[in-house]
Amino acid sequence: MIKAKNLNFSYDKDKTFINNLNVEIEKGKVTTILGPNGSGKSTLLSIFAGLNKPSSGDVTIKGKSIKSLKQKELAQEIATVHQQNTVPSDITVKELVYYGRTPHKKYFQGNSNEDEEIVEWAIKRTGLEKLKDKSVMSMSGGERQRAFIAMALAQKSEILFLDEPTTYLDIYHQVEILELVKELNEESNLTVVMVLHDINQAIKYSDNIIVMKFGEAIASGKVNEVINMNLLNDVYKIGGFISEIEKETIFVPLKL
Repeated sequence: MIKAKNLNFSYDKDKTFINNLNVEIEKGKVTTILGPNGSGKSTLLSIFAGLNKPSSGDVTIKGKSIKSLKQKELAQEIATVHQQNTVPSDITVKELVYYGRTPHKKYFQGNSNEDEEIVEWAIKRTGLEKLKDKSVMSMSGGERQRAFIAMALAQKSEILFLDEPTTYLDIYHQVEILELVKELNEESNLTVVMVLHDINQAIKYSDNIIVMKFGEAIASGKVNEVINMNLLNDVYKIGGFISEIEKETIFVPLKL
């Protein structure tokens, strides 16, 4: 569904940050990008989303180069929840979610009955019915994250990008968000690409994994084919072991 071919990207002319990267995102699956800090995870996601332009190479979505897509067209294909999201202090959940309908409207066009139905569906699906009139910035971190996911759902895109969606959340809300993402994927065949730091969360909630190191994708594929101790030792410089407990694969890290 999404293909990156011979992708290169630099923040400055002297240093290549993404280096000759070739990966493919499978339709209807959850793909997680893993790697240590500074490996290029979020940068790669931003290139997929059209927020950063590669210095060479290309990204295609359903066979079309993102270079040929206007911003509005791209927003109809991809919804993105960023790592850090800020909104005016007085904006309510419902008002925020309505912004998700923007890519489908003409300038100065009002909200249609269809927009209303989609917004109400997105709010209900993320469990925010009782909070829809509440200020987004007054809510807890987990509630705010659900509100931004609701806005992304209102775009009615086939692809959802999540850049470190569990950052700053306690463990309860981390699991809550990841369970929601997996449910959305399974219910509507939503293609999900997310950046995570936690290896065990990536193992549990992903179908496929891309492992980044120094701007290169050194491994990609199904979780059970990619994750092994040799790879984790090489990428993270840690030891440990991988075990299976009640049919769940668990990675236990140990200092070398």
